[in-house]
Amino acid sequence: MSTARLLHRGTFIALAVGVLTAGVLVGAALAQRPTPPQPPSGPSLPAPPTQITPPPPAPAQEVRPAEAPPLPREAVHADVSTRRIAVTSTFSGTGIIVFGAVDNSRQTSAESGLYDVVIVISGAPSRLVARKKSNVGGLWINTSSTTFTSVPSYYAISSTRPLDEIASDDVLKSSGIGFDFVPMTFHRSARNLTADEIREWRDAVVRLKRRDRLFQQDEYGVAFVGRSLFRSAFDMPATVTVGAFETRVYLFRDGELLSTYTTKLDLEREGLEQFIHRFAFDHPFFYGVFTVLIAVGAGMLASYVFNRNKA
Repeated sequence: MSTARLLHRGTFIALAVGVLTAGVLVGAALAQRPTPPQPPSGPSLPAPPTQITPPPPAPAQEVRPAEAPPLPREAVHADVSTRRIAVTSTFSGTGIIVFGAVDNSRQTSAESGLYDVVIVISGAPSRLVARKKSNVGGLWINTSSTTFTSVPSYYAISSTRPLDEIASDDVLKSSGIGFDFVPMTFHRSARNLTADEIREWRDAVVRLKRRDRLFQQDEYGVAFVGRSLFRSAFDMPATVTVGAFETRVYLFRDGELLSTYTTKLDLEREGLEQFIHRFAFDHPFFYGVFTVLIAVGAGMLASYVFNRNKA
């Protein structure tokens, strides 16, 4: 009996000690908790104004000047003094003036030499047979020939300075400028010719045409008048072939082709010359008979005059 009581007392004492220990721990935790500040008694003071820090200034942007618009491209325009030339029985050649202007010109004066102008006048292409003579037994006879299906009947060049100083050979060749690049077409019978032979025949045609003043070149024939105006003069001989002519004007700067312009020119027969030409082509039989009658009549008249003088 005494043993049971002792167990009950021990249990009670253990519980009491646990409860006491828990209370002590809770009190210690409450003691360590910070106490919130109490507002002061009496009238409250206004809170100091909140200072707002201004944002840092943005970096100054670099102000660039506005870009100037690109300058307009230069262009050339030209015309001839007359677009129609009458060819009569008294035709002894004529002169032609080619004049023009450079639009949007950038040169300050005529002497600045910023631009180069080349003017080419070419006649209607025609068929041509070139023959080569050789000394055979002390006689000069035709030993070979070559046929051209297309050769300009007239070809004249006028420029501000020599062509080789204006542009490269490739540029001149692509535009057909210069005696070395005159557009000539060989007949198919000349397909077996070598490059040297073709060159020789071309040079021969140019040489003969220049002798007859049908191929001409004036290396300083174009002159500027002011900033943009220019002019040049051409001479056409009496032997020029009647027909349509083409005038091409080229504008260069620093070897570069900037602009081209083309205009037309016509040589037309008038009066008796036109009548005889039309009669010969429209009525060839009667033209031949009429020609024979004129020749016989002229011979009889000359014989009568000589016989009368002898008597």
